[in-house]
Amino acid sequence: MGFFTTARQGKRDDAELGKGLWRRANDRFTRGLDRYHQVLDGVEDDALYAELVDIANELSELAVRVRLICVEAQRRSPSDGLDIPGALAGVHRSLSTAGNSLATTAEAAAMLRLAVGPVPAGAESVRRRAESVLDHVRDAERRLGEAAAGG
Repeated sequence: MGFFTTARQGKRDDAELGKGLWRRANDRFTRGLDRYHQVLDGVEDDALYAELVDIANELSELAVRVRLICVEAQRRSPSDGLDIPGALAGVHRSLSTAGNSLATTAEAAAMLRLAVGPVPAGAESVRRRAESVLDHVRDAERRLGEAAAGG
């Protein structure tokens, strides 16, 4: 990204996500996704690479959903600090756990990349962790919907 593109994106992020809690949740997820993609660069086994790329694509689709959750949460409960709003505490917890799960997914992929010889289970451990990320994003969406409904 060029300087002006980055600056323009930063302003857009400030407007949509604020500078607090929701921005940090979105940025953390994005950093985890970037880390996962960095791990892919060193995978030499073609079959493993193909499996890990499929998982990367699924995780990339989640990034759009995480951003939408964070934008809506910022709209409902603006944050420029780190105080967690009570009504959306569950949403934040689920997003935070999704970010943690994404980090462990990238870590599992890195461990596979570093494995010596063929990996008998393939990317199954990475897939399980990626499914956990999906579960937490779904939970954040559900909680955001419940908060909107007053439940």
